[in-house]
Amino acid sequence: MSRNLSAEYPCSFRVTRRSVRELSWCRARGYSSAALVLKYAIRDGRISRNVCAGIGLPRIDRARRQYLSHEYVHEFAHRCGPDGDIVLTLAYTGLPWGELAASRVEDVDFERRRLVVNQAVTEVGPNLIYGTPKNHSRRSVPFPEFIETALVDRTANRLHGDFVFTAPKGGALRNRNWRRRNFERAVVELTTAHPELVVFSPHDRRHTAASLAIPAGANVNAVQRMLGHKTAAMTLDVYSDLFDDDFDAVGVALNEAGASAIVGKMWANDPNVDSDTSARRSRSA
Repeated sequence: MSRNLSAEYPCSFRVTRRSVRELSWCRARGYSSAALVLKYAIRDGRISRNVCAGIGLPRIDRARRQYLSHEYVHEFAHRCGPDGDIVLTLAYTGLPWGELAASRVEDVDFERRRLVVNQAVTEVGPNLIYGTPKNHSRRSVPFPEFIETALVDRTANRLHGDFVFTAPKGGALRNRNWRRRNFERAVVELTTAHPELVVFSPHDRRHTAASLAIPAGANVNAVQRMLGHKTAAMTLDVYSDLFDDDFDAVGVALNEAGASAIVGKMWANDPNVDSDTSARRSRSA
């Protein structure tokens, strides 16, 4: 960062309370990103102060997520043709694209039906950079039995270090090429056939995985481990809307326990209650 640019920043970032409230989602996120960059610039000794610090930003309301049902997931996988097993794996394991593309034969545990996440790949231009998963979350993720046959076919006659999912002619699977090959066409077909759906990306299937796992009985800790979130609090923050049914269930359970097991038995057998009730009725009469 040049001295001239850093000198201009204080004026650029001076905003009134009114203008803060009127900031768009993109602009508010830009302020947050700039604050983070300047924080590291201070740590590196390039600037003396963070001019973005202390600016109160409006709360960023997340857009309502679209969660595909089991039926939509399987229909979409069918429309993706030979790449349908990749769609099912994304939707039912919650793996980010980089972790799925980096999965190797040795990472598939057929006995326990688990995918072991040891590595992730990032695409930087034409280069593929392999490293540890996000948040260094090495973990194992369960996969349903109906995906097992596809994984057996994918790993047959391959060495332990070979990739599970590859391009049609072999080699590493690249996100952009894969999307162009079948994914984008299938998205158009599905959203045309079902107008209630909106266009989605491969990463959105990660959200679908959470929405399918929670009704199936997965608690917040299980979802956290599956998605590789750093904390359960992060999982609750991201998917709080999916746990609303849990609160409803708590209310129902408390009502049943309180009404039938406690309140009814405690007061029905107490003779003092009947006498007190009769006395109140006589006074009111």
